[in-house]
Amino acid sequence: MQTLARIPCTIVTGFLGSGKTTLIRHVLETAHGRRLAVIVNEFGDVGIDGELLKGCGDETCPEENVVELANGCLCCTVADEFAPAIETILSRRPEVEHILIETSGLALPKPLVQAFQWPEIRGRVTVDGVVAVVDGAALADGKVAADEEALARQRAEDASLDHDDPVEEVFEDQLACADLIILSKTDLLDENGLARARAAIDGALAESGVDRPVAVVPVAEGRIEAAALLGLGVGVEDEIENRRTHHDDEEDHDHDEFDSFALPIGEVSDPADLARRVAAAAAAGPALRVKGFASVAGKPMRLVVQGVGTRVGHHFDRPWKAGEARDGRLVVIGLKGLDRDAVARALAG
Repeated sequence: MQTLARIPCTIVTGFLGSGKTTLIRHVLETAHGRRLAVIVNEFGDVGIDGELLKGCGDETCPEENVVELANGCLCCTVADEFAPAIETILSRRPEVEHILIETSGLALPKPLVQAFQWPEIRGRVTVDGVVAVVDGAALADGKVAADEEALARQRAEDASLDHDDPVEEVFEDQLACADLIILSKTDLLDENGLARARAAIDGALAESGVDRPVAVVPVAEGRIEAAALLGLGVGVEDEIENRRTHHDDEEDHDHDEFDSFALPIGEVSDPADLARRVAAAAAAGPALRVKGFASVAGKPMRLVVQGVGTRVGHHFDRPWKAGEARDGRLVVIGLKGLDRDAVARALAG
């Protein structure tokens, strides 16, 4: 019989490449037996983030407890996507004790939190807290994402644009709804850079009119204990109307300024050379984010590639499974008008 207690859910939001998936992997690895499930809202139709989470191999969150939603931004398709996903997870046995929801980098948390007010959902789950992950290295450089050259060109060409461009609005709206802010990639910052990143967060909170205390936790390489994120006990759905955002007076919002596509990549011999080509491809697009997998000749492990702007990292995450096709692929995300041919040429070397 379904327990009468509502299942807590943690919404993890953040811009493209901020480190959400890496953070959630560490949460799964430090759950200490707590039974978890994850809803992953992938941007585009290639489930890279879901595969990264399924590949962690943690018994507290088996593969069947990772539910991928790739048919659109969850905050825009909440009726069609969210309710069935919750129903699927709540039907799992043994029963799930906590649900993590990783939104796409474009998502606004507020419409998703408001869905927890629906009668068919409200009695079964609650929002334990909203966690916003922000890219510390980008903020230290005065950006909300690692590569904003395309935005700068857009501002220069259109005199009607002001500081409230769509990407900045998404960033501010995510912080406006946050109960906890994870300042990621602090291993890339010195003391002055960390101070600049903190000042950028404080400025965004002030701009959004946030007057409640919001803790900021510095994190390197996504390493954080599950206990730091789970169990906040806020019940955000009961107070979400008090969290003002840019889109409060709009019926919906538009993500047409972004584009994404997937590229297959053949077997590689040198991960460092692949990283160099991915960085060149990101610069050629220009792309905000490149992520995916590759097969390395002579290696039994799958190579994960993560690029934010032209900053590219790679690591082996798990062995290729028996019978699994060692097919490499990358997802490229950028602003509308992203030059796909230039990306493909640069990636080919």
